[in-house]
Amino acid sequence: MGNRKTEEVMEQVRRVILGKDDCIRKVMMAILAQGHILIEDIPGVGKTSMALAFAKAMNLQQNRVQFTPDVLPSDITGFSMYVKEKDQFVYQQGAAMCNLFLGDEINRTSAKTQSALLEVMEEGTVTVDGVTRVVPSPFIVIATENPIGSAGTQTLPESQLDRFMICIEMGYPSPDDELEILMTQSETRPLGQISPVIDAKELQQMQNEAAQIYIHRSVCEYIIQLVNATRRHEMLSLGLSTRGALAVTRLAKASAYMEGRAFVLPQDVRSVFPDAAAHRMRCSAKAKLNHGSVQQIIEEILESVKAPRPEKQ
Repeated sequence: MGNRKTEEVMEQVRRVILGKDDCIRKVMMAILAQGHILIEDIPGVGKTSMALAFAKAMNLQQNRVQFTPDVLPSDITGFSMYVKEKDQFVYQQGAAMCNLFLGDEINRTSAKTQSALLEVMEEGTVTVDGVTRVVPSPFIVIATENPIGSAGTQTLPESQLDRFMICIEMGYPSPDDELEILMTQSETRPLGQISPVIDAKELQQMQNEAAQIYIHRSVCEYIIQLVNATRRHEMLSLGLSTRGALAVTRLAKASAYMEGRAFVLPQDVRSVFPDAAAHRMRCSAKAKLNHGSVQQIIEEILESVKAPRPEKQ
């Protein structure tokens, strides 16, 4: 049932985002794995539209913040305001109090504001004036960022990047897809064509089902070998953290769930590893001198680390 529902959700999103089936599948997978998504690309290729399309297809309460230098941490977490009639301070909700938080151009705001997301992304709570409040469940962050070097951008700290389960790029549509966009979306708002398929409660159930997918010890050991290879690689100054290893594991389970399997195969790990690992890795000075890239290193690691043979489940 869950696999059918995921297909229906993605089909709704495809009404808005044309020719990006692989990106849509990766976002759906990360949502099932209870992770947060970072979409990096130039403005105008559909990053925000994809996030809004998923929110509508899953009937989630969503809030959107356009990150600019003047956005404050309290805009995210909320703040306490004195109410004269009650003679007390009353908590005013911030944008994070929702099911799906869309942070547009997250790398255009200050580091102080970015840090306001750290607690809520990891713990699912916000703390204001010493009082901790739980955000609605499920809670998903889909953030977009412009390429580093674009006007007004700054690099996200490693601690922030590590809290995103995956980082993907959408890229330009193909000429045929772009033609269809011009023909079909120049007069209408495509988001209005989306019909809700599931709700927050159903999504939680699907997330729980994905988390229960069986993973054999040998597959877990394979993940550890891949992670340790990033930590030992001479061309990398920063490898995957334990949080990164957990992200790979949860994504592999979600991949198996979407394929209709009750167990994880090594191929699930191989398919999700690049998107879970690339934004967590940093090339060393030696790699930069040799014009090496994170993508090349990931391919090398996947080739060099032997995958276990699938066993009977």
